[in-house]
Amino acid sequence: MTIAFYAPLKAPDHPVPSGDRTMARALIHALHHAGYDVAVACSLRIYDGRGDSAAQADLTDQAEAEVARLLALDEARNWRCWLTYHNYYKAPDLVGPVVARALGIPYIQVESTRARKRLSGPWAKFAAAAEAASDQAHTIFYVTRRDAETLRRDAPAGQSLIHLPPFLPSENLPVGSDHSGPMLSVGMMRAGDKLSSYRLIAETLPLLDPALDWHLDIAGDGPAQADVLDLMMPFGARVRMLGALSADTLQRHYGRARLLFWPGVNEAFGYAYLEAQAAGVPVVAQDRPGVQDVVAGIQPPVSDGPDAMAARLTQLLTRPDLHAAATTDARGKVQADHLLPAAAHTLRTGIEAAI
Repeated sequence: MTIAFYAPLKAPDHPVPSGDRTMARALIHALHHAGYDVAVACSLRIYDGRGDSAAQADLTDQAEAEVARLLALDEARNWRCWLTYHNYYKAPDLVGPVVARALGIPYIQVESTRARKRLSGPWAKFAAAAEAASDQAHTIFYVTRRDAETLRRDAPAGQSLIHLPPFLPSENLPVGSDHSGPMLSVGMMRAGDKLSSYRLIAETLPLLDPALDWHLDIAGDGPAQADVLDLMMPFGARVRMLGALSADTLQRHYGRARLLFWPGVNEAFGYAYLEAQAAGVPVVAQDRPGVQDVVAGIQPPVSDGPDAMAARLTQLLTRPDLHAAATTDARGKVQADHLLPAAAHTLRTGIEAAI
């Protein structure tokens, strides 16, 4: 049985690493694990980050051409359903709903978000398209409780909403370690929320006791790298920039990291949190929607800032008992909720019901 797969925001073979690309690849892996063949039906990137009506019109034309191309494919007759990952107002699925309707197959979404406040303003056309795509979906798998709120509020009659917690594409946890190395931060370096997280890191580190022998490794790169370097320059050799790392190299750093420090400003959920916790690395992050879904034992209050995060860092750096308990909690959460077998079972149950 073949599933047609599409990720309008970022295709699974996109050259730039990101959480979106990681999740798209994990979904394909989970669908294979569930017993399906997967056809990556379309690689057209539909994304307008500026609210540009001309860009939206051009992408709409490209999507119409892509629909015609797909419907002419002989292999499309073998698709049993269409599954789209991450439909939202800046990256609406302009392809899947039309193809699925023409082929008479179920249309399914994973991690769709509704934002009806965007139905007016510069993204109005794309927002309307994203809402229409969500309306057509037989089933929507949501990954966070925050997404579920608007999906439930605006769901058409009969639509199935299923919780699919974010997951790692592996069946087992990696081998644990003693985690005696430096702290670790992992994040792309770009303007906006990612840079805001780096600013919070730079505001938190000076609040640590000067006598505390802390060190921080930072994994990541991107267009705001110079800004991050400026933020970290006051800390000298205590902060080491690792650049972009391969998956295997990053896993080795998780294996020795004392903790993961990533505030997670407006993170949807954050793949690094799952990867770190699977390796037994405690996480220090903001207590925010999305992050709450994947991080075990968040300590700062909802109004958390540098003071609260510095206090938690100090606890984990100075109290072996708390660190050991946090390590156990981290691995336990991923084991219970965020590995491949559970995700594959959830996907198969929902897809079979739709078909």
